[in-house]
Amino acid sequence: MTENTEGWSSRALAMLRAVAQGRAEITVSQEPDLYVDGLPCSDQSTAHRLAHAGLIRTPAGGVPGGRVPAELSETGQDLLEPLAPAA
Repeated sequence: MTENTEGWSSRALAMLRAVAQGRAEITVSQEPDLYVDGLPCSDQSTAHRLAHAGLIRTPAGGVPGGRVPAELSETGQDLLEPLAPAA
């Protein structure tokens, strides 16, 4: 796994892209788990790091333990912006 943008691995950045594309759900929890395309992410420790770093978040109003659409924070958007393909 290679490291790039601000020390995040390619896997972490792929997880952020999935959230940005609306393909991810997150559990409402202190240690939120991430699901992509309906399947649990194989690297939940990275999902926890992304959440604790404030790059992904749960929307307001979720039920504890439930799954909700994951949101990319402004910080997460800023991290991905330079990696976006040119239009």
